Amino acid sequence: MESTRQLKVARMIQKDLGELFQRDGSSWFTGALVSVTKVRISADLSSARVYLSVFGTNEKEKVMNDIKTYSPEIRKKLGLKAGRQLRVVPTLTFFLDDSVDYAAHIDELLKK
Repeated sequence: MESTRQLKVARMIQKDLGELFQRDGSSWFTGALVSVTKVRISADLSSARVYLSVFGTNEKEKVMNDIKTYSPEIRKKLGLKAGRQLRVVPTLTFFLDDSVDYAAHIDELLKK
């Protein structure tokens, strides 16, 4: 069960990362749209699991590898944006959220 503080920080990180990917994403990866679908943060607010959906490309693993490569830079920019509200910027771990692809696959199967 997540505390109210965890939920607030997770929402803030989700919003700020979404803005970062929208504004600076073209320099980190090309031809893809990345959306932050969920953020789960640890109880001590020191680490965050960020779930991303990738649209507009078939090379999702390459985009995820690019994001993981730029993870320190992403964390730094998040710290500049949210630094006044957080004492420590959490360590970010990125995961691919394939629930949209799964739902599309199920929908395709149901149409057959």
